[in-house]
Amino acid sequence: MTLSLYRKYRPLDFDSLLGQDHIRDVLQSAIEQSRVSHAYLFTGPRGTGKTSTARILARAINCLQLGSSGPCNTCEICRAALEDRLTDIIEIDAASHGLVEDARSLVEQARFLPVQSKKKVYIIDEVHMLSRSASNALLKIIEEPPDHVHFILATTEPHKVLVTIRSRCQRFDFHLADDHLIASHLSQVCRWEGISPEEDALTMLAKYGKGSFRDALSLLEQVIGYGDFTVDQVRLVLGIAAQDSAVSFVGALEAKSQDQALAIIHSLYEEGHDLRLFCE
Repeated sequence: MTLSLYRKYRPLDFDSLLGQDHIRDVLQSAIEQSRVSHAYLFTGPRGTGKTSTARILARAINCLQLGSSGPCNTCEICRAALEDRLTDIIEIDAASHGLVEDARSLVEQARFLPVQSKKKVYIIDEVHMLSRSASNALLKIIEEPPDHVHFILATTEPHKVLVTIRSRCQRFDFHLADDHLIASHLSQVCRWEGISPEEDALTMLAKYGKGSFRDALSLLEQVIGYGDFTVDQVRLVLGIAAQDSAVSFVGALEAKSQDQALAIIHSLYEEGHDLRLFCE
């Protein structure tokens, strides 16, 4: 099975984590000084690296050959984690496991010692989706966690997480990446993939990634599937109206020509362009 680009090029250590330097530096320091918190809350928009960072941190906590950039990704523990064979790093999607029964099971299992590693690490994605009862059950173990357990909670909506849970976690806010950084990353991926795109095409993809590396890589994969990697091809694949249409539309507005303006909109609609992107 061919991996999608955002999975194929997911960051595997702190050095490859882009756009979140403030978080990377603090976590690296905590690892080096053996001062890892028992609970973290990662917040921010989708596609900014919350889950990737949680996985890097989880491996770093248990890595047998920890380096300056975090987990070595070659030791037995790291390899098992990367291949989803490590039973002591548990990922839970709260959107589908948000009931109180799920939380109680988690609390019960967390009290058992790790099987293969030094520590058990629970990564709970979209933690705001836990029910109120499940959140209260989780709170009890976060208040008094066993020494062998760490929790990494991730959410796009931190205001929906219980205040009592938030107050017991070290919180890190992930930010949207700027277009230049995303375009640079897309360019690097293209080199790895042996692709030669037009520079302006990458700039356009970065812009429509809206600060998300994952969304930008998904768009890149979509364009690659059509062959030529030009600005015109990107416009075609993404349904972006050509710039001359925008100029003509603004001209029609300036001339107060309602019929001409509506004709341009109608033409774009008939050609299948995304009118929301045209408005942008």
